[in-house]
Formats: sequence, C-alpha cells, structure tokens
Amino acid sequence: MSRAMHRGVSGLRISGNSHDSRDSQMKVKTEKEDSEKNRSSDHTCLSFKFPSVPFPDNSSSKHGISENGFASDTFSAGSPRSRHKLTMLVLKLSLVLIVVLALTGSFLWTISITTSSRGQIFHSHGYRRLYEQLVSDLWDIGELSLGPARLKEVEFCPLEYENHVPCFNVSESLALGYSDGEELNRRCGHGIRQNCLFPPPVNYRIPLRWPTGRDIIWVANVKITAQEVLSSGSLTKRMMMLEEEQISFRSASLMFDGVEDYSHQIAEMIGLRNESNFIQAGVRTILDIGCGYGSFGAHLFSKEILTMCIASYEASGSQVQLTLERGLPAMIGSFTSKQMPYPYLSFDMVHCARCGIDWDQKDGILLIEVDRVLRPGGYFVWTSPLTNAQRFLRNKEMQKRWNFVRNFAENLCWEMLSQQDETAVWKKTSKKSCYASRKPGSGPSICSKRHDGESPYYRPLEACIGGTQSSRWIPIKARTTWPSRAKLNSSELQIYDLHSEEFAEDTQHWNLAIRNYWSLLSPLIFSDHPKRPGDEDPSPPFNMLRNVLDMNAHLGGFNSALLEAGKSVWVMNVVPTIGHNYLPLILDRGFVGVLHDWCEAFPTYPRTYDMVHAAGLLSLETSQQRRCTMLDLFTEIDRLLRPEGWVILRDTVSLIDSARMLITRLKWDARVVEIESNSNERLLVCQKPFFKRQTN
Repeated sequence: MSRAMHRGVSGLRISGNSHDSRDSQMKVKTEKEDSEKNRSSDHTCLSFKFPSVPFPDNSSSKHGISENGFASDTFSAGSPRSRHKLTMLVLKLSLVLIVVLALTGSFLWTISITTSSRGQIFHSHGYRRLYEQLVSDLWDIGELSLGPARLKEVEFCPLEYENHVPCFNVSESLALGYSDGEELNRRCGHGIRQNCLFPPPVNYRIPLRWPTGRDIIWVANVKITAQEVLSSGSLTKRMMMLEEEQISFRSASLMFDGVEDYSHQIAEMIGLRNESNFIQAGVRTILDIGCGYGSFGAHLFSKEILTMCIASYEASGSQVQLTLERGLPAMIGSFTSKQMPYPYLSFDMVHCARCGIDWDQKDGILLIEVDRVLRPGGYFVWTSPLTNAQRFLRNKEMQKRWNFVRNFAENLCWEMLSQQDETAVWKKTSKKSCYASRKPGSGPSICSKRHDGESPYYRPLEACIGGTQSSRWIPIKARTTWPSRAKLNSSELQIYDLHSEEFAEDTQHWNLAIRNYWSLLSPLIFSDHPKRPGDEDPSPPFNMLRNVLDMNAHLGGFNSALLEAGKSVWVMNVVPTIGHNYLPLILDRGFVGVLHDWCEAFPTYPRTYDMVHAAGLLSLETSQQRRCTMLDLFTEIDRLLRPEGWVILRDTVSLIDSARMLITRLKWDARVVEIESNSNERLLVCQKPFFKRQTN
C-alpha cells in the first residue's frame, strides 16, 4: 500500500490523446505512447494495495506484426483513432470490473474470517498480520472512496464542553433513580459517538513549567470560582491562596501547621524519623482518597513518593482537575458500589484526610475495599474529627461510629499504631495466619479464588477479604526498596509468568527508544532548558513535560526508561482491558496505572496530559472486532491532551499510514518517522496546536 502521507484524492487524471494529423509517419508511434500514458494514468489513480494486473499491449507495429511474432488482430474496423478509442473503453471497463470484484471478494472474505474461522486464523502469526493488513486496507479504501467530504476537519464542540467529562451525568443518573452516591458512578454508552474537539476556556494559558507549575496555576484554566476557593474546608484545600489570575499552593498555612508538619507527624506515628524515611519503610506508592487539591502528594513528590489522587466526579472540577492542572497524578473514581480500577495488593499506603467518606456505613464494605488494594504491611491513614474521641465524649452517636471503625479494622487484622489529635494510623497484617486466629463470625470471610480477581473493571464491591491466595502477597518491608524495586529479579518475574530474558529485552528496547525520542524531539520539548520564542532560558530542573499518558503500557518499560534517563516526569500507565493484564506487575514495580477500555472516555477532565504515548495500541484495537473507530480514539486523545501537547504513536506501517490521514482532520501538526531497527514499524509524532478562543 502506498503511504497515506503520499496519497492524494484529486480525482482521476486521464491524459487526452495528442495526434499530429499533419505527420502521418508519427501517427502509429503517437498512438502507442498515448495508450501507455492512459494505462499509466488509470493505474496511478488506483493506489490501493491490489495485485497488479498485466494488460496486453494492443498497439501494432509498422508491419502489422505484434511483439510476440503473431499477426495483429484485424477484426476491428475503422480508422486507427476509432480502434484506439474502442481499446481504451475496453480497458477502462475491465479496470472497473476488477476493482468491484476485488472489493466484493475482500469484503466477503473479511466477514468470513471474523466469524466462523477467525479463531483458527489467529493461531498463525502470518495470517493474523494478513488479516490486520486487509482490515487496514479496506479502512483506507473506504476513507478514500468518500473523498474530501470524509476528510473534512473535525469541528469544535459547543463552548459548554470545555470542562466536560463524558460518562458522568449526575442529573441523568438521578432521573434514572440512582442515589446514595451511585449517581456519581461512570456510565458509558456504547452507541455512536459525536466526535468533536473540546475547546479550551477563553482565557486559557499554557501551564507554568515545573516546579513552579506545581505550586502556581492559572485560574482561567480550571472550573472553580473565587467563592469555592475561599470556602474550601479540608486540610489540604485551605493551603492555597487566590491572587488576581493565579492560585498559589503553599505547604505552610495560618490555619494549620502545614502539610510538611502533617506528613512529618504521620511518619512519627509509623515509627519513622520523618517522611524522608517512607522509602526505607517500604512506602513508595500512596492512594490518596479525596485528595483536596493534591498538596499532600505534591510535598511527597520531592521525596520520590508517588501519590495517586482519586476523588468522585464534581461538576465544578475542583479536586481532580486542580490536582492534574498542577501536574500531579489524579483521576476520577467513586467506589460507592464498584471496586476501584486497581487489582488487589496495589498500594503501600491509603490516605484519607477529611475525604468525605463515611467508613462506618454500608456494613464496613468500603473499609474492605481499602484492605483489598492495600499491600501486606501497608498503612491506612485517616484524618477526621471523628477520630478525636475526646471531643465527642458526650456524643453517643459519634462514639458509636468511631467504635465501629476501630472494631472493624481489628477484624480486618489491622493493627492501630497510633492516634494523635484527629489522625489515626493502622497497619495491615503481613501474616495470613491472623485471619484464621479470629473468633468465628467476628469479621469478613476470606474471598474464594473465583471472587479474588485482578481485573476489577466495573466489578461490584466484595464483602470478603481478597488477595490472601495470591503469590503477590509480599510484605512491603520484604520488597526491594525504591528505586531498585523497578528492576524485578527472576524469582519475582516468575509470579507474572515472565522470563528474565523477556524482561531484559523489553527494558533494553525502551531504553533505546527513549534515547531516540529524546534525540528526535530534544530541540522542541525534551531539553533540560526548553523555551518558546521570546522566552528566556529557564534554569534546571524546569521542564515543560510533567506527565505522560502511556495508553498501552505493557510491562511499564516506557515508564522505567524515562526514570533511567533521569527525566522528572510521572507516567499514567494504562493497561487496555482487551490486552494481557500486566497492571499488577506495573504497580509492583513502584509505578501507578489503571485498567481501561479505550472505546470509553478516560475518567479525567480535559487538557490533562503533556504527552500521550501509544505503542502497538492501534494493532491491539484492530485485532478486535471494531467496537469503535480510529477517529473515536483520536478525538479522545485530543480531549486528554493539553494545547501544545505531544503525541507519539508507534505501530505498523499500514496503521500509521491510516492514522496519518485521520490526523489531518484534527488540525494536529504531524510527521512520520522511520525506525531503522524495524522496517515494519513507524513513528507518528504529532503536536496539538493552541487555538485561542475569542471573547464575545
């Protein structure tokens, strides 16, 4: 197939015949040249990947003898011009018939292999590649057959979509009868999507570079009012200051001792000298439920602690949107009735500081969910007025609620380490024998293997303790400390059915790829001193690139290679639900990630990531029956990407060609880059322009 970037849809180009009636000696020669030109022109306009069909040369020589030595056919009557016209008409009709038959046969064959025989064909790598190639070819033919109308640029969404998050519609959920928090859950339809580009706010400005951008954001970039800022009530929410056009976040506060003292207090309650010792205690990843505006995670980021904020959807876009605008890990998530999209034994600590969760409700099932994602020996930190028992000595209702949480935690085999002021810290047991030593009927039962799954996508909450039968049950202090944790040894790899050679090959591959990416894009975004025209050079460690969305993370090699290269970015590792689930391995390496179906919108606000990376995702989606289109995928990427953000797609030549054609509809700047080490792969490097909206 010819490459999409070289294709043109300019209609048929049929050259006319040119004869000189005054030169009879050149007539036959000119007819032959014109015939060849017409055949060449007809063949050029059919740039699809079909087998070339040889056509006989019907032009006669001077002596009436063809090139094969036989006499030419004398059946045609009339002048040489009329015979030539008749010949060309036959050729054109033949070409049309061949194309129709080829398209019909290919389409019917594609249907047949996607139904009865599809499973057998996929056993052969060669047939699978042939199938993917055919699907891609038919996709391109459909695009080209529609001409310029199909290649029309995608329009911008209505202005009210600037902060819209698909799959979250509280008013519609309430109308359907959902309540008690379930109206905040994701509900994605699988119908035809209306593809459009989400416009930025009127006064949107490119975020400041790190680390300044972590502590100062533009008010116009987020959906929050001055009143909401001033009325913020949680510990972390109050650690911010509203100025004219900016919101500044600070670790010190007049109303509280500050997040530095708060994290220092938690470390002491665990038995550590300060928060800098979290790594030595086995704490690398933290799940921060209801994170406020991410100040707790922002402080710990400099300590190499990775904190994932998760909070319910809010129409105001406050918690998650502001945390992401600061460039910190966050995503929308509600677990009132569904499990969080992480496998069991995923985090070293779960933190909740006035997060608005009533842990004593629903018979303690929310505490069971915390236990599910907490690693053995991990910590649960809860800061709430309810934990200050002295304050509610005469309030029997508050005492009852506190006693329930404390007793239920004990039945989960959690040990309370300390309680100070409004903060309580528990430690999950690292010994499975604890569950057997409980009094009969005193706590939740152990999940059976059938309920103990590692793919909790849209799964309901379980009222049993999970993860106890897993080979991943390893206490956090028994794990290799960070950053060595990212390099799994052979015995650890056996847990995930991986060989050391395969893991080493993946690591080497991505280390080389990162060096190539850096070499390719360094003048633009990856430099330690990035700048725009007119800007002064910033001092290190300022960096435009703060976060990356890896849409097909596989083993997390792209994330690991970024860290090996010393790049101060964090990666949201996404494992597609239709692929092999390596998310447990990614989380055990000390990274953050989530399961997701890319035919649905990602649970985050618009303009979230500085870069989107996808290697092999198009091939993975093509191998499935098309549940959504490539355009659906690209418009979702556009929603997630910040203005002036970057996209790197790595896939087969045919799929990159198809993607290149669609990219033009999204108004992205793009170029195709060849990969010398693998001739069957290409890179498609794109940048999303910054289209400023005009005020009315």
